[in-house]
Amino acid sequence: MKKIKLAVLLMSLVTSFPMQAQDKLFTLEDLNYGGNNFYNLLPKNLYLTWWGDELMYLDAEEGGKYGQDGERTVSFRLQDIGSEWHSAYAAQYPYPDEPLVLLNNRRQRILYNFQTKQIVWSQTSTGETHADWNSKSRCVAYVKDHQLYVRTAENAERQLTTDGSREVVYGQSVHRNEFGIEKGTFWSPDGRQLAFYRMDQSMVTDYPQVDIFHRTAEYEPDKYPMAGETSHQVTVGIYHVENGSITYLQAGDPTDRYFTNIAWSPDSKTVYMFELNRDQNDCRLVSYDATTGERKAELYRETSDKYVEPLHPIQFLPWDEDKFLVQSQRDGYNHLYIYNKEGKLIRQLTNGHYVVMDVLGFNTQQKSVIVQANKHHPLCHNLFAVSVKNGKITPLDNGRGVHNGQLSATGRLLVDHYTEPDVPRVIDLIDMQHSTAQHTTLLAATDPWKEQGFQIPIFENGSIKAADGVTDLYWRMVKPSDFDASKKYPTVIYVYGGPHANNVQASFRWYSRSWETYIAQKGYIVFILDNRGSQYRGRDFEQATFRQLGQIEMQDQMEGVRFLKSLPYVDAERMGVHGWSFGGFMTISLMVNHPDVFKVGVAGGPVIDWKWYEVMYGERYMDTPQTNADGYEKTSLIQQAKNLKGKLQIITGYNDDTVVPQHCLSFLAACIEAGTQPDFFVYPGEPHNMRGHASVHLHERITQYFEDYLK
Repeated sequence: MKKIKLAVLLMSLVTSFPMQAQDKLFTLEDLNYGGNNFYNLLPKNLYLTWWGDELMYLDAEEGGKYGQDGERTVSFRLQDIGSEWHSAYAAQYPYPDEPLVLLNNRRQRILYNFQTKQIVWSQTSTGETHADWNSKSRCVAYVKDHQLYVRTAENAERQLTTDGSREVVYGQSVHRNEFGIEKGTFWSPDGRQLAFYRMDQSMVTDYPQVDIFHRTAEYEPDKYPMAGETSHQVTVGIYHVENGSITYLQAGDPTDRYFTNIAWSPDSKTVYMFELNRDQNDCRLVSYDATTGERKAELYRETSDKYVEPLHPIQFLPWDEDKFLVQSQRDGYNHLYIYNKEGKLIRQLTNGHYVVMDVLGFNTQQKSVIVQANKHHPLCHNLFAVSVKNGKITPLDNGRGVHNGQLSATGRLLVDHYTEPDVPRVIDLIDMQHSTAQHTTLLAATDPWKEQGFQIPIFENGSIKAADGVTDLYWRMVKPSDFDASKKYPTVIYVYGGPHANNVQASFRWYSRSWETYIAQKGYIVFILDNRGSQYRGRDFEQATFRQLGQIEMQDQMEGVRFLKSLPYVDAERMGVHGWSFGGFMTISLMVNHPDVFKVGVAGGPVIDWKWYEVMYGERYMDTPQTNADGYEKTSLIQQAKNLKGKLQIITGYNDDTVVPQHCLSFLAACIEAGTQPDFFVYPGEPHNMRGHASVHLHERITQYFEDYLK
């Protein structure tokens, strides 16, 4: 407990990590992920996975066992498998008790016995997209030319659909990746049945994207359902491998409904699915007979006067197939609840004013759930074992920093990857079979910036009160390495501010982005504040922005401005703001609502009016334009184009399919009519975020704009 209290005390203080003065200056080739020297300046890492309870390492050309003393024992070398295996990806050890590694070189999928040095099984993998392989049946589901296929273990290709197209989508993520959806196929535990999504978006309006990289530009529309407009319709099919038949779940009319978080019963006889109405305020867990598709029962229901957002499928207890976990923030924070198959609540397993962020898996020996949660402090992500019997929660790590874990097959062993504000990277092996978890350090990385003689900025952290005068908000500040408190510095606020993201964590350098180092090196202070509406602070913290996106967030960001103005070294006459996506929306919102505060802004991929954003996200937080006309009008930036006073650069990807170009272009039209003068830059062919080396160009452009107009 002393360690926990000390950690919380340290986190609540304004802390500073001045680095040793060095000589070398960074370039964006060093700092940006698209740069040619970026990966050479990352802290050393280990790429580890599990074979049962045996720790294995993965390198580019080989893999093998990794001992607790760091000794490596080579299990396989790609060059020894054959000349066509000079490169491979997705090495996995799917069978805990068999010495087999699964490899794929995009032409062939094989199981290689690393003891006998033989290929024991192979399967064609050419032309697959969205591939989903099952270890039990060794079948793989995949999409090719819009159609859904299954290839059997015997390498027989079966085409499941014939009507797939850009308008009827099979086996892929639906609902625009909302509600925790990341894929579109779901194998049963026995590998004999495949649940899959079918999305009919023929009724959804096309957004007119254009591909300019042809002799004559070509029309390449996207299906884009905007808030308040017609959305797509999703159904769920079940493919039965043994007889080749397909059954669809009898879930009723899919119009204006969301089907998400698909799960299977351990016996492969039942499919579970969370079903959500379009208003996203009525969520139900429903079970279906996998053979007939018939609806069996409604097991759980959660409603809200704002919104319910299911993000996790149910998880059955490995030692009790009658019980499963449900994740919900119905008591104000995301916690775990145990239910039985009849839908009866057994008990709430975790509780308190903290968020369970992830369930890593189960320790079957101790009958506990291994979770990641911010129980110690809002900025920390720590690992815990939760006893299913009595709910006792046992810390597994040091109580500081940001920890992520990989569980072994039995859940007895855990690889803990973590950082702290002054710790670049540590990888520990945690053995949980003892009464007190035993730790062995596998890697303690050093800081390559320091080792290579770069001038490193000063990274600080602290907290202020939100505009409500009660809620704690956490910030990060980056200062030049030669910071002089007697001088005044131009200051840039970097902002995101939207849901499902936060910018300040107790990880290395307080989770600072590399661009912050680059611009601090040029003599700026950078300030980042996580306002209400951002993640990992509980339901009410996030939902404070409901039906009025940007308003509460601006109030909190202006409290950050008030704090900055109290600092003698911040030049209040040279204050800028920058953000991307929701942060671009916040950047322009701050510029036009507080034109006398912000001299310069750079807004990337900005939402301008939420009526042009997608149905699922937009209506969750804003309802529809028809039911919340005042909210949409208040948050729209179109009518405020006349208030632009400082220098504003707007940047977008020409083919952005997330925040479509209509946002930026409409704001420019409003500025023309109002006589205000923003600057505009477009990246042809790029989506919502710039890829590869274009990102280097982007961040140099952002930096130069502040150099030209703020410094």
